[in-house]
Amino acid sequence: MALEPSWDFYRSFLTVLQQGSLSAAARELGLTQPTIGRHVDALEQAIGAELFIRSPNGLVPTDAAQALTPYAETLAATAAALLRTASGERERVAGTVRVSASEVVAVEILPRILGPLQEAYPELHIELSASDAIEDLVNREADIAVRMAEPQQDALIVRRIGDIPIGFHAHRRYLERHGIPQTMADLANHRLIGFDRQTAYVRMVMKRYPASEGIKFSYRTDSNLAQLSAIRAGVGIGPCQIGLARENPDLVHVLPDAFEIPLGTWVVMHESLKTSPRCRATFDALVKGLRTYHHHSTGA
Repeated sequence: MALEPSWDFYRSFLTVLQQGSLSAAARELGLTQPTIGRHVDALEQAIGAELFIRSPNGLVPTDAAQALTPYAETLAATAAALLRTASGERERVAGTVRVSASEVVAVEILPRILGPLQEAYPELHIELSASDAIEDLVNREADIAVRMAEPQQDALIVRRIGDIPIGFHAHRRYLERHGIPQTMADLANHRLIGFDRQTAYVRMVMKRYPASEGIKFSYRTDSNLAQLSAIRAGVGIGPCQIGLARENPDLVHVLPDAFEIPLGTWVVMHESLKTSPRCRATFDALVKGLRTYHHHSTGA
């Protein structure tokens, strides 16, 4: 069974037909003249007919060449359309991206970044995992993560956002009833919102701020989101991202010169996803949006 002629043979034939000579066709396609000649010879052998006759004015197409021309042109148009479609598919931002972030970041910050992103790319779907647990990017538990701990694994693309500051805040309604503490020691006379268990993060804070070691929380929850909700409800004084508090005129920054925790923040993606248009677009949007939020939080 004879092999079908390669598309390259038809392309060379059509270009010779359009340019009028082997040398001109070679220049047009970026090939050598002998290569173009071999393509035309191979196509002639495949169809069993001569395609060009040499004349003083160049190559003259035969009747067989004239009959073949519309089909070769259709092949050329189809190949060009196929290339456009394949290229567009590579560049098209569509499909699902799973993003992992802490509860507070997922609920309070990311919607304002991911919403406009989906407006720009309607075929992009987001799965948002709101959890303070670190999901494994290497094992693809998530595609992209916003981390508050410096990534340690290899094969990751990492962008540092900066330190997002956390400080004590309270609703002004609470402060009107109980007064504003002037020193860390004054906190002993206030209702404090904090963690139920001493996690590694809590121990790090206490080590960094020895004055906080004696603090007794009277409203305890291990959920950062629940703590934030309690602060907004006027339950007491608790830690809150300064950038979020600035968006609420009823929240007052307490002891700004005495207590501030820098919360390092990174956006992370497995390096194998860097060529994925949907992951790249989401990653870039998160980096840009979180850097804007960081600037708002620090004024830097």
